[in-house]
Amino acid sequence: MRRSRLNLFKATSMTISLLGVLFILATVVLLAYFGFTAISHTIDTGAGSGAYYDKIANLNYEYNNLTTQYDSTKLAVDQKNDKNLTTDYDAAKIELIQAQADIDNANSAITSGKSPEEIQNRIDIAQQQLQKASQDLNDVRSKM
Repeated sequence: MRRSRLNLFKATSMTISLLGVLFILATVVLLAYFGFTAISHTIDTGAGSGAYYDKIANLNYEYNNLTTQYDSTKLAVDQKNDKNLTTDYDAAKIELIQAQADIDNANSAITSGKSPEEIQNRIDIAQQQLQKASQDLNDVRSKM
């Protein structure tokens, strides 16, 4: 009777040890999978955002050019000393300031890891705002 209990204990002990090793291996494989997925997602997001950074750089370039045009127009508006023209210029300048805020908003979406649709939407809004600011500047210039 003693021998059969000893054999039963050995078999049970070996089974439990084998299951423990299998659970440890399964846990390691599962953690490795989640780690690999997280790293590959980070790499994909970083590589994909490069095109968005290029668009932001282009928007900043357009903004800087437009700011230069606004500054030169400001001098001409001040020389005209026309109250209505100054009011129109100030309204157009507000649109330019809003364009800069929209560009910053799009850049923030990229750095915070928003979805590509959200990033593109914010870039489109910034582009439209720049176009509106440019059109408003052209309207002020046409009134001079």
